[in-house]
Amino acid sequence: MPVLVELPQNGKTGIRNHHVILNIENRIKKISVLFEKQIFWHKFLSWVKVMTMKVETKIDHLLHKIRRKAQKIDDELKK
Repeated sequence: MPVLVELPQNGKTGIRNHHVILNIENRIKKISVLFEKQIFWHKFLSWVKVMTMKVETKIDHLLHKIRRKAQKIDDELKK
């Protein structure tokens, strides 16, 4: 009789309480939360913004060098 009490009722097998299944369910929930809150897109777009700003800064430095050289050449031509 004690063995019968331990058996699952209503046809449930009790596999859902196994730690492997619980870990898989938790991982799926975390991934779904990432997509629900659009955290992935936020991180990706933030990264793109940072990379764009880095490229923009490098271009700005190159333009300043070119302008300084052009100004130096103009000054030498005027003398």
